[in-house]
Parts: sequence; structure tokens; C-alpha cells
Amino acid sequence: MSTFEIKTHQIGRTYSNPHFFILNKGLNSGKPLTLSCPNCFVIITKTEKEKNTLYHLSMMLQIGGYYAYYLKGSVIPFISINDCKNTLLKGFESSKNLEFNKHIKAVSIISKKEKELQYVIEKMALLKKSYIESLFKNAK
Repeated sequence: MSTFEIKTHQIGRTYSNPHFFILNKGLNSGKPLTLSCPNCFVIITKTEKEKNTLYHLSMMLQIGGYYAYYLKGSVIPFISINDCKNTLLKGFESSKNLEFNKHIKAVSIISKKEKELQYVIEKMALLKKSYIESLFKNAK
């Protein structure tokens, strides 16, 4: 069984053990983060491997909409710490039956490729903008 600790993150607090953060407010509740934000939980693990596994599991659960079921609140939806922990534990337990490390590796590769493509899209947008600016610079 995975042994991890989940707490509400306090701004300015640092952690020595391997850890990551999970957004707890808004429609992206459950999204894992490497950097903290004001509205997040911190997941503290004993090993880097366990952190990596739980990080990617949380990502899969968030993308799959499993956290969304537990959202509460009408103006700003949020997920409680117990619902977040229970969802993560259930996901971890059900992942034992699968070849989960293989799936984590696949999701990691897809995420890395997605970041690379987002970078290329940003650069293409800058290129387009500078092209248009240079086009109209001559017209002034």
C-alpha cells in the first residue's frame, strides 16, 4: 500500500521529503503541480519513485474526471482533502492490477511531447506576430 501524507499547503512552507502539489479549487481541482499555489494540497511521499507514481496517477484521475465527481460549491468549486485522498487511494489500489509503470511511462512521454508542441506553438505565434509587425512597420 502506498504511504503518503496529504496536507493543506501553507504558503512559505518548505518540505524536505519528495512532494508535489494538487490544486484544490476551481474546475481543474485534482491537477498535480510541481510548484505550489495558494489553493493546493501537498502530497508528501517517502521516495521519489512513489512521488512520480502518485503524480502521474493524479494527472490521470484529473484528466479522466474522477475528481470532478467530488466537487462542491456553486461559485468556486472545490474538492475536500478527504475526497482527494480517497480518490487517490482508490486509484492507487485499482492500478495495482494493471501494468501501471508501463502506463505511467506512456503518459510521461505523451506529456513531454505535449509540452514540446506547446513550446513550438508559442514560437510560431511569436513568429506570426513579428512577421505581421514587420509588414506594417514599412507602411507607417
